[in-house]
Amino acid sequence: MDIMGIRGKTALVTGAAQGVGEAVVRALLAQGALVAAVDCNAESLERLVTELRAEGRNVSAFPTDVSDSVAVDEMVNQIEQEIGPIHMLVNVAGILRTGSIELLTDEDWDTTFAVNSTGIFYVSRAVIRRMVPRSSGSIVTVGSNAAGVPRMHMSAYVASKAAATMFTKCLGLENAGHNIRCNVVSPGSTETPMQWSLWSDENGGQAVIAGSPEAYRLGIPLKRLATPTDIADAVVFLVSNQARHITMHDLCVDGGATLGI
Repeated sequence: MDIMGIRGKTALVTGAAQGVGEAVVRALLAQGALVAAVDCNAESLERLVTELRAEGRNVSAFPTDVSDSVAVDEMVNQIEQEIGPIHMLVNVAGILRTGSIELLTDEDWDTTFAVNSTGIFYVSRAVIRRMVPRSSGSIVTVGSNAAGVPRMHMSAYVASKAAATMFTKCLGLENAGHNIRCNVVSPGSTETPMQWSLWSDENGGQAVIAGSPEAYRLGIPLKRLATPTDIADAVVFLVSNQARHITMHDLCVDGGATLGI
């Protein structure tokens, strides 16, 4: 019995080539979804899709830069024509540029927002235009627990994630009458290439768990980093029928790092 209501339905996942995006792809496939995997890294995306297809999974690659409005519209069109109506959208694509505010370049700021905020707008807009006439759909944006907590040397990332979070809630409010649910999953520190890029040595994980008073950053009460699967499980719940009465919600998956704020 398909209690999740996912089997046989089409899911579009951005940022699918690695990390949380890859975990979401795998989790949705395990529930029987037909997955359209989207990423700007065509080589890594094709490698993943080839591996999954060899396992008998129903997944297709759609290399796309989510910050390109025209390319996004063409990609969504192609998915609807080749796979079927998009029932689920999971916005995972994101980038991280770090540095103190006075040293951030225009390109750092613009590129961060182009992917982390504007890209979510482009993809969500293209998908919602097709969901509305069908009066059905579920959208989840993977944000960050940092969207509500200031972080040292992460201003562009934090601001872009805050924008993405509020955009998704507005999307949910505007489309609740069309039976379309829009929610956010906000991870804390997670074992992904993005997280590893912040570490100076092999003890980086323990340092994150312990916290840093100098950076005004609490540690993680549960004493562990999240895995991409932890985040994917939350995403799958929110797109599923088991969350059919949940919309405009921000589910924080951070081991208590932000103390439930």
